[in-house]
Amino acid sequence: MYAPERHQAILERARAAGRVEVTALAEALDVTPETIRRDLTALERHGLVRRVHGGAIPVERLGAELAVGERQEVFSAEKERIAKTALAELPEGGTVLVDAGTTTARFAELLPADRDLVVVTHGLQIAQALATRSNVTLHLVGGQVRGRTLAAVGAWAERALAEVFADVCFLGTNGLSVERGLTTPDLAEAGVKRALMRAARRTVVLADHSKLGRDDFAHVADLEGVDTVITDSGADPDVVADVEAAGPRVVRA
Repeated sequence: MYAPERHQAILERARAAGRVEVTALAEALDVTPETIRRDLTALERHGLVRRVHGGAIPVERLGAELAVGERQEVFSAEKERIAKTALAELPEGGTVLVDAGTTTARFAELLPADRDLVVVTHGLQIAQALATRSNVTLHLVGGQVRGRTLAAVGAWAERALAEVFADVCFLGTNGLSVERGLTTPDLAEAGVKRALMRAARRTVVLADHSKLGRDDFAHVADLEGVDTVITDSGADPDVVADVEAAGPRVVRA
């Protein structure tokens, strides 16, 4: 059995049982435990499972929310392409809102130095990347900081966002589907994302292909509220067509 076939078999077992164990997989697939551990590492890098002691759990089945450090390693090349492509959506000058997230953080790092921009964010990663930029006027929204995402959330953050209006909101998401729209694991994060969308003239969603066709716990907004979705070339063409039919323009980086 080749590695891709093993990966598929492991993923199917994980989704069916809710968890897989290294020892049991090694016996069932007739390979060494070291091979299974490498397979699980590869699947985790692709955002499909979460490693736990002795095995792994399927991320989408259990609704597990990876921490920032873990998510940075998932689809990093795709996120880089998405972030670079999103630069074309910037105004020549003006105000942008940047949501907390690993893809949006990379986008913030790539913001050009040849134009003056006002940036509003509730993401600590984004603020850290832009704090010393001479061409950026940075406004950091306060609130309760979620350690898992390094995002300020809650009523304080939502009130602050209600007082501003921007040209473009660059938004991250955990799930994006025609049926449920944009979704995320946390209700407080969903509330701030809605506030970001309300505070901007246009909304551009940055989402790698693993987010498309996936639903999470907390509803953010329907797709009719999204102007553009920037994803990567790994996106399923059928899913892309369905998303476009629902309203947003889809760009594959």
